[in-house]
Amino acid sequence: MTHPAVFIGVFAAAYVAGSVNFSILVFRFTKREDPRQHGSGNPGATNVYRQAGLAWAAGVLLLDMARAMAVAFLATALLPVWQVPWVGLGLIMGNHWPLFHHLRGGKGVANYLGFTVIVAPVWALIGVLAWGAVHLVWRTPFLSSFAMVLCLAVGTALVQGMGAWGGLAVATTVVFIVVCHHANIRGRWGSRSGKR
Repeated sequence: MTHPAVFIGVFAAAYVAGSVNFSILVFRFTKREDPRQHGSGNPGATNVYRQAGLAWAAGVLLLDMARAMAVAFLATALLPVWQVPWVGLGLIMGNHWPLFHHLRGGKGVANYLGFTVIVAPVWALIGVLAWGAVHLVWRTPFLSSFAMVLCLAVGTALVQGMGAWGGLAVATTVVFIVVCHHANIRGRWGSRSGKR
């Protein structure tokens, strides 16, 4: 049985790690304006692509994923399986409410993908394929992200030993990511319903 202090420590470390936003730091280092001031206002890889191009977006995506993989590796090494997805949630919360960037961060999708690469690697690949398939049809990044997140969640929930508490963490993570996209959802469907 893992001591509660270990879980709290790993969760807190995940939150702090998630609070480091690479797109903001990269833009600051290259003397660009804060990515939150332009485009969608989201300091994630998609908005970096819009503002700085594919190479910078790929770099930010890889940094986000590498950080998430390191956190997942630590969690799987120190904690029972059912506690691991709670640490993933802590990472994503840090990404959305970053301590170092005035609590204005991203939506956690790239971090969830990187985390799942360690926890359920086959499902991470399935998630990437789902992202690509949905994007080919609708050309809407947040819908593609939802398809990927659903695959990541299913794969994580199916990991042996996850149990009800682990499943609750997975469900909470999905809801959290969807809520983080509230502006995208309103922009796509809210205006249409308002015209009826």
